Amino acid sequence: MIGPRQLFRLTRIQLAMLRHGVDEVVLAIPLLSPVRFLGPLMPWRWARRHRVPRGVRLRCALEELGPIFVKLGQILSTRRDLLPSDIADELALLQNRVPPFPCEDARRIIERSCGAPLATLFAEFDDTPIASASIAQVHSARLHDGTAVVVKVVRPGIRAVIGHDLELLYAAARMTERYVPDAKRLHPVEIIAELEKNLYDELDLMREAANASQLRRNFLDSDLLYVPAIHWRYTSRDVLVMERVHGIPVSDIPALRAHGIDLRRLAERGTEIFFTQVFRHSFFHADMHPGNIFVDPERKQEPRYIAIDFGIMGSLAPVDHHYLAGNFLAFFNRDYRRVAELHVESGWVAETTRVDELEAAIRTVCEPIFERPLHEISLAQLLIRLFQTGRRFDMEVQPQLVLLQKTLLNVEGLGRTLYPDLDLWTTAKPFLEGWMRDELGPQAVWRRVQRQLPEWGEKLPELPNRLERGLNDLHTMRCELQHHGDEMEQLRGELERSQRRVYAAILGGALIIAAVLTQQGEPVSGWDELSTLTWVLGLCGVVSLLWALPRRSRQRC
Repeated sequence: MIGPRQLFRLTRIQLAMLRHGVDEVVLAIPLLSPVRFLGPLMPWRWARRHRVPRGVRLRCALEELGPIFVKLGQILSTRRDLLPSDIADELALLQNRVPPFPCEDARRIIERSCGAPLATLFAEFDDTPIASASIAQVHSARLHDGTAVVVKVVRPGIRAVIGHDLELLYAAARMTERYVPDAKRLHPVEIIAELEKNLYDELDLMREAANASQLRRNFLDSDLLYVPAIHWRYTSRDVLVMERVHGIPVSDIPALRAHGIDLRRLAERGTEIFFTQVFRHSFFHADMHPGNIFVDPERKQEPRYIAIDFGIMGSLAPVDHHYLAGNFLAFFNRDYRRVAELHVESGWVAETTRVDELEAAIRTVCEPIFERPLHEISLAQLLIRLFQTGRRFDMEVQPQLVLLQKTLLNVEGLGRTLYPDLDLWTTAKPFLEGWMRDELGPQAVWRRVQRQLPEWGEKLPELPNRLERGLNDLHTMRCELQHHGDEMEQLRGELERSQRRVYAAILGGALIIAAVLTQQGEPVSGWDELSTLTWVLGLCGVVSLLWALPRRSRQRC
């Protein structure tokens, strides 16, 4: 049921859609095909003096509608297997550029979360935010010990706004799934559920702080990536206090060149960071757009990245590691049969899928791509084409792989921006081969044994007792089996005796009936042969019936 607040919000959404000309996009859905002819007759279309691409119009409308629609657009931009390329490319440009909220609100939220006055918490606090997004905004500050920090504060009232918009989106998704024929394959309700999960994860700054702490620990001894330290004393669900870092925005190519940064090496190290996070740590920064990545200006020949904003992180299970690395290596070697087999083994497609048909479809996609120079081949675009091909075989795109695809798109686009001739394949193949060798070779077995040694050492003193109990259990089980075997033999014998008694009862009944039948007809005046036969049959029948009675009954008789 839609209340007044939701009705007002729905009206605002419709007006924003009309203002930006998204009605044309909306009318393209099959549900509205009967009224599509009315589109050119709509008055607001007459006032449009120039044609803006549909992707731009949709992006502008989502930016005006606020944080939840911006996030929805960002998630949809990763589903290139579902959207036209022009719309997906435009939605990928969505940034949370929104006006800041008043500093008084920020101060009040910080004091409430930390339970102390602002002056007690910080020696300095800048009321002018250095960044403002749809979920939170960031202020610079300084602790009493002189440490420069940034303070991230969740936007007030944002949870209520998100809750109301999610209700509308769920209602729209359910209607779409019900009335649009092809909607079930697109899983609109699941897309909104993924949006809801990502939004509420980003609203919990304690979760973001934990993500940053884990990523910092993973790269603590590495010169590839620097992650700012978290000040846990001041961090809560609504406030995050983190070390302030200074670097050159990775998208500022002139500034990077002015500082003498080796752009080719920078692009290669970005690729190395991605594969290290995915395959070594199984924990990767899944929001690596240029606004979240900086470069350390002090390191020129071996440049180091600096990352911020850890609200969206991804991870892969060991089985996903194995199949993903195997797929990449099979692609590098053009072993399409192995790619198809891995898709079936991993459960990405149904077990009933014919491997030869899937192999042929993958070859059709890959061969034209591999004929181009390696530095022109996009690994991310190749994955997108494969996902699109997989729809023929009812391939269900795994959520963790969609997040990985989005991250790979960002990394590859960033690397090609820094160094257009970046050969991602040459960088990735040795890394993947080394990873497979390390994970499946003798060293990997020895590492697993080393990890298990403490547990084995703890259980070793108990081993004799466990063996003795096991032998006793085996002896007891053998005795029980022998006992059960004797019981089965007795039961089998009893069944055979019961069967014989049934046959005897049937025979006795038949003989008595025969004796009765011999007495039918003329009365017998004396003892003759017929009377003798009758008595013999009757007597044999009675004996058979008596023998058929159970033993106790016979003894009682």
